[in-house]
Amino acid sequence: MFQGEMRFTHFPYCLERLDDGRYVVLNRRHKPLGFLSAERVTYEDYPVAVKLKGLTEKLAMQLDIKGRPHLDKIRLYDDGTIPTTSQANMDAYLKRLGLLMKLKTYAEAV
Repeated sequence: MFQGEMRFTHFPYCLERLDDGRYVVLNRRHKPLGFLSAERVTYEDYPVAVKLKGLTEKLAMQLDIKGRPHLDKIRLYDDGTIPTTSQANMDAYLKRLGLLMKLKTYAEAV
C-alpha cells in the first residue's frame, strides 16, 4: 500500500526529455503523474509524453530549482525546497508551475 502526501503522485516534480524530444511530467517517485506503481515504468509504453512548444534554456533556468539551463531534466523542487514544508517553498513552486502551465503542448494521437 502506498501512503504519502498527494504531491508524491499527482503533482509535478520534474520534466524529463525522451530521446525523441518529447517530455514526460513526472511525480516525486519518477513516474508519470498519477502513477502509483512501485515497478519501473517505461514512459514510451504509455501515452504520457508531449512536445513542449516554447521550452528554452532560458525558461528551463526559471523552472529548475537550481536554475540550470539543461533541457534534459528540469526539477521543480528538491528535498530542500519541498512545497509543503513552508509557505515560501509553496509560493516558489506555484510560481514555477505558473510558468510551466503557459507552455503549449501537443502529442501524437495514439
